[in-house]
Formats: sequence, C-alpha cells, structure tokens
Amino acid sequence: MVKKYSVLICLVISVILLVIAALLYPGGSLLDKNSVGFDWSKNFVSNLFAAKAINGSQNPGRIWAIIGMAFHSIGYGIFFINMSKKIPLRQWAKVLKFIGAVNLLFIFLIATPFHDLGTISIILTLFGLFTITIFIIKSKLHFLKFCCIICLLTFYCFFALFGFGYLGLAIIMQKVYNASSLLLVLGLEYFTKYEDFIQIKSGEQRDEKPN
Repeated sequence: MVKKYSVLICLVISVILLVIAALLYPGGSLLDKNSVGFDWSKNFVSNLFAAKAINGSQNPGRIWAIIGMAFHSIGYGIFFINMSKKIPLRQWAKVLKFIGAVNLLFIFLIATPFHDLGTISIILTLFGLFTITIFIIKSKLHFLKFCCIICLLTFYCFFALFGFGYLGLAIIMQKVYNASSLLLVLGLEYFTKYEDFIQIKSGEQRDEKPN
C-alpha cells in the first residue's frame, strides 16, 4: 500500500512542510524587504530555504522547507521511474528512468547552497513531462492531453516572465506551474497504465517495416 501511494504520500508531506515553513518565515521579499511573513504572491519559494529571511531575521522555517523539498525530490524521482515502466519504447523509458534517478538528487539541491545547480532539475522535469506529453497525445487519454499541454504552457510562461524581468508576475506564475505540475504528476501516476501506450509501440513498429 505504501509503495503504491508513495508518490502521493511524498508530495502531500512536501506541501504540508512547505506551508509550515511559509508560516514560520519572518518576512521580506524582493519587492518589499520590510514585509511581514511569507506572501505567496510576492515571495519565491526559494526564499524559504535561506538561513536568514530577506528582512535580515533568522529563518526558523528553513529546516521544514529543506525536509519538504527532500520529500518533493523523492516523490518526483519515483514518479518518473514509475512512468518509465509504462512506456513501451525502451529508449524513451530509459530517458525517463534517468531523469527520475537524477532528480532524486538535483531537486533537493534547490534547497541547499547549490541552488543554482539544482535548477537543472527544472529543465530535466520539463523535458520529462514534455516526453510524457508526446506519448499522452498519441494515446486515448484525452483529458490528460489537455492537462499536459496546460502544464507545459505554465512552465514556458514562467521562464518568459522571469527572463524578461517581470518578477512580480514570475513569482505568481512559479506557484501556478508548481501546482499544475504537482496535479499533473498525480494524475499521470494514478490514472495511466502500460496498456494505455502499448498501441503506440505497435504503430511505430508497423511504420518501420519496409513497404
């Protein structure tokens, strides 16, 4: 039972611990250094991982945020490894398994002084979700097709807003893409199976046969 619901358990614990960390965050944001507490519309999640808050106070919520990110990395790592077992094309299954294994470490690095290195996990996660989306689009899982596309769009919007310096909007979009990604991961984990994609392998094998 624990193994079956390991992804759900890890992600729920992660969210709970991050909320606790946010409640304990002293204050300060990029937009207002004197603000009180953690504002989900003005603070990046990464603010929770700093030893000191932006307003200069010690951050008692840091330990909860770090543990929460550890559960987050485990949950996402297990998810990609599980999805690799549902993909019938061996080469792409290996890619997803690799992303899952690497993300077990790299997602957690976001909560450490190696934050910049940890952001590689965002690119890996995006590539993994993009790969899964291709298979979902070729399947008969129509609702998940819509969910995958919306999730990817939130990622791209965040990168665009952050890249062009619209930090206020980027902070909000960060929460949007995190929430959409989390919900999509749970949907893919518990509402897909190997049989949903087996016809894709059969179709590609027919295409590879010489006329």
